[in-house]
Amino acid sequence: MKRTRFGIIGTGNIAAFHAAAINATKNSVLTAVCDTSLERAKAFGEKYGVAYESDLQKFLAREDVDAVTVATPSGLHADVAVPAAQAGKHILCEKPLDITMERVTRIIQACEENKVLLACVFQSRLNKNIQHIRRAIDAGRFGRLVLANAQVKWFRSQAYYDAGQWRGTWALDGGGALMNQGIHLVDLLVYLAGRPDSVHAYAGTLTHTGIEVEDNVAAAIRFKNGAMGTIEASTSCAPGFPRRLEISGEKGSIVMEDDCLVRWVFAEPLPEDDEIRAEGLKGDGLKGGATDPNAISREGHRRLIEDLSEAIQTGREPAIPGREGLLAVELICGIYKSAQSGLPYKF
Repeated sequence: MKRTRFGIIGTGNIAAFHAAAINATKNSVLTAVCDTSLERAKAFGEKYGVAYESDLQKFLAREDVDAVTVATPSGLHADVAVPAAQAGKHILCEKPLDITMERVTRIIQACEENKVLLACVFQSRLNKNIQHIRRAIDAGRFGRLVLANAQVKWFRSQAYYDAGQWRGTWALDGGGALMNQGIHLVDLLVYLAGRPDSVHAYAGTLTHTGIEVEDNVAAAIRFKNGAMGTIEASTSCAPGFPRRLEISGEKGSIVMEDDCLVRWVFAEPLPEDDEIRAEGLKGDGLKGGATDPNAISREGHRRLIEDLSEAIQTGREPAIPGREGLLAVELICGIYKSAQSGLPYKF
């Protein structure tokens, strides 16, 4: 079987997830890694038995790298993804694609102009239960959507923020509990409920010190289809709770906790509903990291890397193409603008 040769840019905490995921696929192989610190690049490369570089241009010139995964701090994604696209490398970029609309757009345009594939790490979309929900919405089983709610009530210790100088900064983290931890559920909310129309939000730093960004945020949203919703995100809620997603309509409603479908009820039942409920309770192997960021499942990354590799080899689009990463960042930035101004933000 042909295997796509991957390199990793950045050797922070999430890079280990990427390396393990690449090594777990059938159609991909890790060949090289790059970090601005030669010491870190060497340690990571030797650990995984691959080449290492500290010079990005030399790394991108390597002929044994077909695609890269971007694992740098969020606010540096465009700085490495744009040159990667210009070098002809396909890209899987960590969430968020970047921390501003302008920088996200730069990445998307660079990939389009250089005819390389761009996929974003929104692995929660690949959850089989999310796909059940999406098909039910498309089939009209909910009737009119009325409420769409997302809760990410997680816990991160002060030591978590103290461990990395970029964490909790506007320049490199791009935000706090919402941009870093909550973005997956924000993405699912817009994936399922559609584009936002307006948002009114509150945010604050309530329990952590030495960070610039919020550790708690609450937002009320009106979607363009008329539905309403809420987003709550926190890194202060001990001991940390499963992510929760609720979609309600005039004819049915669902509730998900982490990767498990705990409610699936419709006014007009179908024969397959019993099986969906039974299987949904078992989850899909895509657990979150309510208390420990290292507890997040690597299975989602494996699926994304395997999918991008297949897309490269067959010429199709990735399951989650890069432009799909734009809307979640737009909504989060709108929430921050509303929280800072005290006024609703109109999209």
